[in-house]
Amino acid sequence: MDSRTLPTVSVIPGLKPLYTSRIDIAVPLDLGQTPGGRRRIVKILGGAFSGARMSGRVLPGGADWQIVRSDGILEVEARYTLETDDGALISITNRGLRHGPAEVMRRLGAGEAVDPAEYYFRTTPVFETGAPGYAWLNGIIAVAVGERRADAVIITAYEVT
Repeated sequence: MDSRTLPTVSVIPGLKPLYTSRIDIAVPLDLGQTPGGRRRIVKILGGAFSGARMSGRVLPGGADWQIVRSDGILEVEARYTLETDDGALISITNRGLRHGPAEVMRRLGAGEAVDPAEYYFRTTPVFETGAPGYAWLNGIIAVAVGERRADAVIITAYEVT
């Protein structure tokens, strides 16, 4: 192959539905402006998730550490634990971005219902578990679409195939 010729892609990734979750959250703690941006911490109170291969509950005790950047983009990093219906524990670190037009973001911040098509909220959940029945999660790449509600976040996760 000539070094100036790019190879053709033989595998195009797809998306396989993994689960949809409702993560109940507390009122954000606003730490104010820090050197990296405006820092917020949002406690995770619990919730539930359901999908074809896994269902259960979101355990209370995690949190989402957020930075509102100077360009208005919100960086999220949520860490929390899922407990499946059969008792397996799965740790998640979910990083991503949320942004949109200023008026839409103002409405979200005020707790108003906003159509998720009006803003961008995408994350990359990474799973870790020692449960044999869910060990496959340790070896996948996932992406997710988020929806912010006044007292919860809806996350729909997909396995990249």
